[in-house]
Amino acid sequence: MNKTILMKSRKDIVDRLAANLGMTKKDAEAAVTEVFAEIADTLADGGEISISGFGKFEVKTRAARTGINPATREQIKIAASKAPAFRPAKALKDAVK
Repeated sequence: MNKTILMKSRKDIVDRLAANLGMTKKDAEAAVTEVFAEIADTLADGGEISISGFGKFEVKTRAARTGINPATREQIKIAASKAPAFRPAKALKDAVK
């Protein structure tokens, strides 16, 4: 079975937004940039973004732990860290099925 893999880039999103909403590419780029910046800023401040029907962006905290250096087999301490996470909404999960 041969499946075509579709990938959308930021430019593709801007082009489609401009075409579908009848706005200039410059205005569409500004809108996309603002949405992404708002998500990044909110996560950087430790907040959450919940978009109904799409999903939830949040910050997950990873606890400090002990790991093993694969080259030397020596135990190393891995510091606690924070990472962005996305949890899709049921509507998005159903759309992908």
